[in-house]
Amino acid sequence: MDVVTYPNAEVVKFIQENTIPLRVPFDAKPLSSEFNIKWTPTLIVLDPDGKERHRIVGFVSADELIPSLLLGMGKSYFEQDRFSEALLSIEKLLREYPKSSAAPEGIYLRGVCRYKSTNNPKPLKEAYEQLKDQYPESEWTKRAYPYRLIN
Repeated sequence: MDVVTYPNAEVVKFIQENTIPLRVPFDAKPLSSEFNIKWTPTLIVLDPDGKERHRIVGFVSADELIPSLLLGMGKSYFEQDRFSEALLSIEKLLREYPKSSAAPEGIYLRGVCRYKSTNNPKPLKEAYEQLKDQYPESEWTKRAYPYRLIN
């Protein structure tokens, strides 16, 4: 990733504007043990309390890194019950990277955030319908399957 992904201008800009990056050698104790690093590269998105919210293991292209980081940011906000901020990250992911491998989970999480912020179950069914249409074989479509029953 040092040769292909990290030098990419969009990746550099995104990381500078949206993260506090910390690079740790895979064998640096105690962090490598605390975060159970078994393979490199391993990228971990932490919330402000240092809790892991998203993990990326192995090589990721520049086209996939930013959407995966956006998903991680959305998951971090979601876990803090900051649904409007989670939705901003997820909407950016889905608007700018709709074909990324992070998109199906983003659609699912968007539906859950909308439900949690309104108590209206309709966004859950909408998420399932969109997943079924666009990503019929995705694990996120399968996870959303029960939502098809919502009226």
